[in-house]
Amino acid sequence: MSVSMLSPTRALGGVSGLLQVAALLGLLLLLLKAAQLYLRRQWLLKALQQFPSPPSHWLYGHMREFQAEGELQALLKRVEKYPRACARWFWGTKAQVLVYDPDYMKLILGRSDPKSPESYRFLIPWIGNGLLMLEGQRWFQHRRMLTPAFHYDILKPYVRLMADSVRVMLDKWEELISQDAHLEIFGHVSLMTLDTIMKCAFSHQGSIQTDRLTPKGRWHHRACQLAHQHTDRVIQLRKAHLQKEQEVEKVRNKKHLDFLDILLFARVENGNSLSDMDLRAEVDTFMVAGHDTTASGISWLLYALASHPEHQQRCREEIQSLLGDSACITWNHLDQMPYTTMCIKEALRLYPPVPFVGRELSKPITFPDGRSLPAGLTLILSIYGLHHNPKVWLNPEVFDPSRFAPESSQHSHAFLPFSGGSRNCIGKQFAMNELKVAVALTLLRFELAPDPSRVPVPIPKAVLKAKYGIHLQLRKLL
Repeated sequence: MSVSMLSPTRALGGVSGLLQVAALLGLLLLLLKAAQLYLRRQWLLKALQQFPSPPSHWLYGHMREFQAEGELQALLKRVEKYPRACARWFWGTKAQVLVYDPDYMKLILGRSDPKSPESYRFLIPWIGNGLLMLEGQRWFQHRRMLTPAFHYDILKPYVRLMADSVRVMLDKWEELISQDAHLEIFGHVSLMTLDTIMKCAFSHQGSIQTDRLTPKGRWHHRACQLAHQHTDRVIQLRKAHLQKEQEVEKVRNKKHLDFLDILLFARVENGNSLSDMDLRAEVDTFMVAGHDTTASGISWLLYALASHPEHQQRCREEIQSLLGDSACITWNHLDQMPYTTMCIKEALRLYPPVPFVGRELSKPITFPDGRSLPAGLTLILSIYGLHHNPKVWLNPEVFDPSRFAPESSQHSHAFLPFSGGSRNCIGKQFAMNELKVAVALTLLRFELAPDPSRVPVPIPKAVLKAKYGIHLQLRKLL
């Protein structure tokens, strides 16, 4: 009887002992984690002591500062106050160094540090591990394989495809402004650039712009879903065709090769084995990253010209003298619009489509002024901060295309809308061509003015967007 009465007590005692041991282990693990976080913070404080910044909270760092003032406004205040670079704390044990000096940029972009995983990880579901995400030897192999796809002989026929897509967009604008002269353009431009990419990447027939996709709600997500599905289907069809010798010859004799043609031929001729996943990643990178950045560049360019009618009119006159009334633009025209090109570059300076680039230091670095940082730190190369730095550009907030006149000169790394170094944007010529085609055809058809009731507020996402869109007033030219 006494034994049976004691058994539950002993059992409870055993459970209690286990709970005490578990609690003790939990406490030890918590203390260990706290010690690790403390040591990490002390390491960061020491590493960043040469890069002052405003006072930060021990837990949430500078989060409130950037939330209260807005990301870009807080950045510009720092650019004025702290020369070359400064520290930014996110949490007690997470910090980065913001860089916005051309000498610093030149040194960093001349190295081979990997991209910061935190800055680019969210893109992987969209574009996979293509050129934008790869590192080391695989990046070098893919870059070498893709370079021929951006040769001017390949880019020439794309001008007609770009012009076709722009005209579809402008036709839609004509219909829309017959009801209301106010228009949010970013969504329309994004559809247009995606349409162009689809045609250039794999000769897509038809137009995404007329496929019942509207620039409202989740149009961007749906458009990209369609593009992904199309990518997989076309890759399989092309691979099947290239198994037949006569089909290979037929593709070679096409009026123009698209991006996927070139990738598939590079795979065969160079003996490099690109998996289906690699093929899709490279096409998706070209498509998703390319159309978004170019859409940002075109939208902000049109806003800049709308806000500066004197420069808009001078560009229009240059384009009219070049194209006449035909509105037929060709490859040969693109190098014959110097003033328009200056305006494009100035818009890219004020509104860089890619506002920042992330790097993670793989080894220590010492800057030209003697300051240094250890390996393991994350650097954010603020292209926006660089382009608005008053120590680099005189009156940086003023739209002044003469900064890019042939006789002017700047630091080699003062203007980086397409980044720099060996990992610069491989599609920069493609993007510049599309910017020229879009602005030329738009100015021939419309007079642009800003909407004073809805001034766009730049926000730095993966590309530079506007908080409430970019709204313009359009007037059809006779």
